[in-house]
Amino acid sequence: MKVLLISFAVGVAVGLIYGLIRVKSPAPPIVALFGLFGMVLGEQAADWLYAKRAANDGPATALVSHAPGIASRAADLPSKND
Repeated sequence: MKVLLISFAVGVAVGLIYGLIRVKSPAPPIVALFGLFGMVLGEQAADWLYAKRAANDGPATALVSHAPGIASRAADLPSKND
């Protein structure tokens, strides 16, 4: 919940700065919201896929695939030498 509040506060601050210096948002608000919604859905889908793969591959893969961050996910991918 704390992350959501921080994200919201930063968004409001950026919006306030945009308003004060009269800069228009680069995308119409509805387009920006749909883009953010798509990003959230994509992230959730990727987490679901990693969880499904971990369930099929065993506990060692589950530990790697559930670790946060791109580096841990990249470490789980097959190398070119495989």
